Amino acid sequence: MISTLKADAYTGSLKGYWLFWLRTVYICVYCVYRIYTDGVCVTEALFLSQNDSRPMYLQIMEQIKQKVRAGDWPAGHPLPSIRELSVSTQVSVITVKRAYTELEMEGVIVTQPGRGSFVADVVDVQKTLLEAELEKHIASVINTGHVLGLSDGQIVALVKKALIGS
Repeated sequence: MISTLKADAYTGSLKGYWLFWLRTVYICVYCVYRIYTDGVCVTEALFLSQNDSRPMYLQIMEQIKQKVRAGDWPAGHPLPSIRELSVSTQVSVITVKRAYTELEMEGVIVTQPGRGSFVADVVDVQKTLLEAELEKHIASVINTGHVLGLSDGQIVALVKKALIGS
């Protein structure tokens, strides 16, 4: 990959971690330290972008859910405090509080006064999140089929065909 990018890219190392520079955008393969470039904040926990059309609280929520789904943050894992996450991502305390409140309403995290927030100890929280994501994809398939003018029967037939083929 590096050889094909040599005309447009700079390859460097930051404390043992490789960065690839492509037209003013840094892509960090694995980074434990915080880096700020073009409105993008990378921390060991989250990757937030000022250029993303989604609000910051949604970016925070999505990435926490992704870490739980992937098993990086198991049940009972402590989340950074609202203030810590606010400082490390350079977003307001209110934004982080909103993300945590929404995650708590969804049952992904629990907050214990005086102790902090933790990944919910609900049975199969990972499975629940994966099922919710699957439902979103299925809804997207159905909406796309309707936009294309397909009937429900045709959409079901295409899904069955895909299931048989895989």
